[in-house]
Amino acid sequence: MKAGQGSGGAVPRHVAIIMDGNGRWAQAQGLPRVEGHRRGVEVVRRTVRHARARGIGYLTLFSFSSENWTRPPEEVAFLLNLLKIFIRRDLTELERANVRVRIIGDREALVADLRALLDDAEARTAANTGLTLVIAFNYGARDEITRAVRRLAQAAAEGRLDPTAIREDTLSAALDTAGTPDPDLIIRTSGEMRLSNFLLWQAAYAELVFAPMAWPEFDEAAFDAALAEYAGRDRRFGGLSACAAS
Repeated sequence: MKAGQGSGGAVPRHVAIIMDGNGRWAQAQGLPRVEGHRRGVEVVRRTVRHARARGIGYLTLFSFSSENWTRPPEEVAFLLNLLKIFIRRDLTELERANVRVRIIGDREALVADLRALLDDAEARTAANTGLTLVIAFNYGARDEITRAVRRLAQAAAEGRLDPTAIREDTLSAALDTAGTPDPDLIIRTSGEMRLSNFLLWQAAYAELVFAPMAWPEFDEAAFDAALAEYAGRDRRFGGLSACAAS
């Protein structure tokens, strides 16, 4: 979509979601925080299916940030185990549904068995041509940009890159999301209104929708409401709206 055009009822090509509020939802129900994460995985499954049904091309889910390691060790261990269970149990269904899985984030810092599991998920679905499911794991946008700049600086130091030739697309191609279009719509649940170090470079012109419910309460109706809000936005990309330009 070019500058001056609104969304016009169009479905976003790329939706990214900050899945927030699992622990607080559980505590409000008198349940352990980990139960919120368990319920959240069920919502992930429904959300992936609904994204496919709505014709969305890319769905990025912020599953574990590089800052989440500071949480209590037992909660971190539970989250890591949930990811393993999700991939082992759901990968076959994702394969059959023609879903391609991509992982973004710092994989080098992960233990070998988890890294191998993520690598396998990508390899097994690499040829799929339907929805691309991007899982942001051990991900932080500042870390992503820092790692990209470090790679570019190394290439320049070795004479493989002319620093004067670096453009925005050069940096974009060095990010974890290389080859993935920037998000059109970013949804955050639980009522918090911030990006929390998520896709900071890629979100330059994304539409933001802040849903009031916690992630375990996010359902198909809430997803559709966010898509409807997106469809009503006037996306100008720094230019004039269609009405102002006419």
